[in-house]
Amino acid sequence: MGQRLTSIVTRTGDQGETGLANQTRVPKNHLRVECMGELDELNSFLGLLRCESLAQEHQELLSLIQHDLFDLGGELALPGMDILKETAVIRLDEAIARYNDTLESLREFILPGGSRASALAHVVRTVARRAERHLVALSKEEGVGSLALQYLNRLSDLMFVLARVFNAHHHVPDVFWKSERLKASGSDLSSG
Repeated sequence: MGQRLTSIVTRTGDQGETGLANQTRVPKNHLRVECMGELDELNSFLGLLRCESLAQEHQELLSLIQHDLFDLGGELALPGMDILKETAVIRLDEAIARYNDTLESLREFILPGGSRASALAHVVRTVARRAERHLVALSKEEGVGSLALQYLNRLSDLMFVLARVFNAHHHVPDVFWKSERLKASGSDLSSG
């Protein structure tokens, strides 16, 4: 960081604009700024999830993800800069495979819930999906690195898997969706 924050209140944003890292001023409702805010919210929910009683390996993984998200925010703050590395996406892919192998196969849809840690992981998952949607919109207007889109897509998948892992760790069953409409029609969702 070239310049340390010495004052939190700068008053430079009082007119509805903010500065990117390249000194460009943009409106605070600019899609790029919106994406940065989505990543900030996502990182904040990860911080909340890390307040739960989680295994050390999960804490370490979530910590790495928080740093990755900060790097990704840096990319957005400095258009044209690629900070996120392919190894970050590979790490998520490997974690998804490793943890998913420990779970029973799903034959039904599950609802967010079970343990508190699982419910929080689902919140992180949904915020990651929203951030991904906004980033896709930004990529249609301006350049966004392909790794950024891949990373958010994998992160939401990982959080779904970790939500199930957290339930298993706390000996709490996943909450299965029960559709009365499908039950009445005799449909079997597992026969797809």
